[in-house]
Amino acid sequence: MRRSRVVAVLAAGGFAVAGCSAPGPAEVTFYGDGHTISVSPITNCDIKTGICSADPRAAGKLKMRPGRSVQISVPKAIAETPWKVTVQYVNGKGEPQPLKEEIITSGDRYAFTATPPAKDDQIVVVEIAQASVISRTGDPNDAEPVTTALWSLQVQPA
Repeated sequence: MRRSRVVAVLAAGGFAVAGCSAPGPAEVTFYGDGHTISVSPITNCDIKTGICSADPRAAGKLKMRPGRSVQISVPKAIAETPWKVTVQYVNGKGEPQPLKEEIITSGDRYAFTATPPAKDDQIVVVEIAQASVISRTGDPNDAEPVTTALWSLQVQPA
């Protein structure tokens, strides 16, 4: 009994500490072939401070069979901004195919499904890029999109 009270106190303390810390970068969830993984960005830049961080180890990995789709779910912090999905495939012979890209600017789209063109094609990489629009002069006519965060899923053939 005494041990369970100690665990409960430690758990409550963990919530208190977590509640005081700043939220981390948004996570993107990938689902494919019965498996789910949530990943942090491999690069993340703060437009206000100009500070960027990189963590290539944050890339997610899933095992999937050829012909299987990847469902992507993004949180509100990404859905409300322009974001781009880039998908790399190989055909049934293992030959790289042209990248497929889709830019999403609706401001309210939280999901995307990447589907291989043919049933023997294998998705090998899916990347989500979040963009912000900046203007160096303050003139909206010279505003340009810049990538502020990038999430990556590496698919391993099953």
